[in-house]
Amino acid sequence: MIKHSALLIVMVAIIACCPLGRAQAQLQAANIDSTIEVARAGISAERATIISTAMNFNDKDGAVFWPIYREYEYERSRLDDRRCGVIKEYTQKYPALTDAEAKAMAERMFEYDSRLVALKKAYYKKFGKALPALTVTKFFQLDRRVDLMIDAQIEASLPPLTQAQNASQGVSVGEPDQQ
Repeated sequence: MIKHSALLIVMVAIIACCPLGRAQAQLQAANIDSTIEVARAGISAERATIISTAMNFNDKDGAVFWPIYREYEYERSRLDDRRCGVIKEYTQKYPALTDAEAKAMAERMFEYDSRLVALKKAYYKKFGKALPALTVTKFFQLDRRVDLMIDAQIEASLPPLTQAQNASQGVSVGEPDQQ
């Protein structure tokens, strides 16, 4: 589902570059946002199903885990909004991404990564106050594996930066300098 969303974003970005397609692109921008939200809701539901199945909570632990998990997911979704913004910007500006834009996007992604780690640490402590450490560690290991699967799908759907044009030099980033 994420792959289709990213491809849709790329298609809209191409249409936006065409003068005749600008009005249509503006109309479709709202559709992209709703498509992303639907994809994110699906991922959230799939994540909860995977966690429920893999964790196999007893009634007592489940009653403690799920309210904390919903808080965690809410906070995480707020962080993921920033990540989605960077991904959307990348697909819209690709392949004519400038060095300054690439640097700004990288900095925003580093900030996202730092905040995500801080969030996970905070919730590790919060879960740890209510559940055994082994259960909490198992959850975060599972959470990491789900993240990796989702990240792999997202990355596979994005155009590689090595094919982006370096606007200041007029060459592809992946090409060696011709001297």
